[in-house]
Amino acid sequence: MYPVIRLASEMARARNLLSPPAGETHVSRMRVWPWDIDVFMDLNNGRLLTLFDIGRFGLFTRMGILKQLKANGWYGTVAGTCIRYRRRITVFQHLELRTRLAGWDDRFIYFEQAFWRDGECCAHAAIRTAITGGKGIVPPSEMIATLGHNPASPALPDWIEAWSEAETLRPWPPAF
Repeated sequence: MYPVIRLASEMARARNLLSPPAGETHVSRMRVWPWDIDVFMDLNNGRLLTLFDIGRFGLFTRMGILKQLKANGWYGTVAGTCIRYRRRITVFQHLELRTRLAGWDDRFIYFEQAFWRDGECCAHAAIRTAITGGKGIVPPSEMIATLGHNPASPALPDWIEAWSEAETLRPWPPAF
């Protein structure tokens, strides 16, 4: 089941925080509950993606993105994810989820997210999202401008650019 209470709590907390500029980190604090783990007693990799969602919604709330989506009849969708898992995350551990808007190109907005525990990074991801409307993908610069930010993207990290370029080589639909 989707953790609606966690999501609502994160969004309520984020409403009281200042809107960060693009690139500033939003921090969420979470605990791993028994319903978050898999048969190996680790944080389930699917739940990890869901917890990343919650962190992005906290940032979206702070930046006013959700209000702009609603006002313009736009929707957000995840268009790709690249994750690196490095440390085991188990039940009842306290985690810090760091989320930042890394930048955008002509089609996608890129977020960088990481789970930290006791000063050590456990998992790190790049998530690219698309804003869609009645006419297809909304240029990210247009959406960013509605927030009052400079529509020019900060420079994307080299590794995110390389991942994005690699995605253009990937066949769609898959060949099997």
